[in-house]
Amino acid sequence: MNKSSKKYQEKIDFNKVDEPSIEYNLEDKISDDSQLNPILVQLIEKSKKNHQEGNVFSHEEAMKKIKLKYHL
Repeated sequence: MNKSSKKYQEKIDFNKVDEPSIEYNLEDKISDDSQLNPILVQLIEKSKKNHQEGNVFSHEEAMKKIKLKYHL
């Protein structure tokens, strides 16, 4: 193996995994409601309303409830 091929192999990291870049946007992206089931649209709107009113659980609270329910 010559020096140049060794350098090339050192630069490649086969165990490296790059996550795809995702842009998260909190704005409403449902522009064409005709493609969605009307019940789903109602559930999404209800969920948005609950979130705006602050009727949400933290991750810790949700984990406590799950552990109590399933005896974990």
